[in-house]
Amino acid sequence: MYNYGKQFLDEDDYHAVLEVLQSDFLTCGPKVSEFEKKICAYTGAKYCVAVSNATAGLHLAMLALGIGVDDEVITSPITFLSSANCVRFVGANVIFADIEENTANIDINEIKKHITSHTKALIPVHFAGQSCDMEKIYALAQKHNLFVIEDAAHAIGSKYKDSYVGSCQYSDMTVFSFHPVKTITTGEGGAVTTNNEELYQKLLMYRSHGMYKSEQMKNNWEYEMLALGYNYRMTDIQAALGISQLKKLESFKKRRREIVAYYNKTLNLPHLLEKEYSEACFHLYPILLQNRDNFYYKAKEKGLNLQVHYIPVHTQPYYQRLGYKWGDYPKAEAYYQKCISLPLYPTLTDNDLATIIDLVKECL
Repeated sequence: MYNYGKQFLDEDDYHAVLEVLQSDFLTCGPKVSEFEKKICAYTGAKYCVAVSNATAGLHLAMLALGIGVDDEVITSPITFLSSANCVRFVGANVIFADIEENTANIDINEIKKHITSHTKALIPVHFAGQSCDMEKIYALAQKHNLFVIEDAAHAIGSKYKDSYVGSCQYSDMTVFSFHPVKTITTGEGGAVTTNNEELYQKLLMYRSHGMYKSEQMKNNWEYEMLALGYNYRMTDIQAALGISQLKKLESFKKRRREIVAYYNKTLNLPHLLEKEYSEACFHLYPILLQNRDNFYYKAKEKGLNLQVHYIPVHTQPYYQRLGYKWGDYPKAEAYYQKCISLPLYPTLTDNDLATIIDLVKECL
């Protein structure tokens, strides 16, 4: 059985976790801070806040920016639910913008159509690991005085032009995911990077129940709850695994790009294109098939456990009750009708890839 994605753990990862289990801290200890510093060192961002998952990170981003009722936030319909749900968590309105057909990333020309006086932020999603064209998106945001939050759940290790995704060169914040099918994993987990100290302090506060502690407080036990926050903290167990996984990130990226190049060369099938500004650490390899549904079930019988990424968010029953419907975003819907993701993870050998290619051809 070949899955579309799979984590890779080795003895170094096991040892890192065991070391924490034998220490004095399982959570709220030194490993979380160390992990955050290493993410900053890798991405080039000034600040990082590790969180329990990427959904929590997106929620914290909304809270830190003060997004609320009557505000509008624009994002892509081709993404996981969290990219839109985080907007609803704070009572704001989700506005979708259609995608580029050749990348499945949000189309800046479609964003322009949906900006109103109520628009407060943009959430571009780096689909499958390829960065959106952030310089253009950021210029548009600055023109209209909008915040930008990069949903980089797929894109740890990716580069946009000369900077790593997460550097926040063209955004206010970037949110990563470390779910097991992502490039590196902490089991569950995520992180938010930013270069803005005020946003950083708000992220820290909202991550931990809205609490604030200061060195100026008289007693060590004192704290103040300044806002209604959440328990979105990462554990030291997760952080230790993340530190170990980060050491392998570049080798993971190299193998993922090799696999994508192999698929591109060997399979004469429609697929997403990588733009000239991109150096993607690919999370997914979607192909586009007219007979996608039949292919999916044939492949499953032969041991290919594939996945569709994604059902357009605006077609979900919850969002239909908010007024969205099929037909609203034709390029996103057309993409969904044909997309299916092939196996992509670094432990796939060349022999595995040859087998997968043969199975794919048998199912076409």
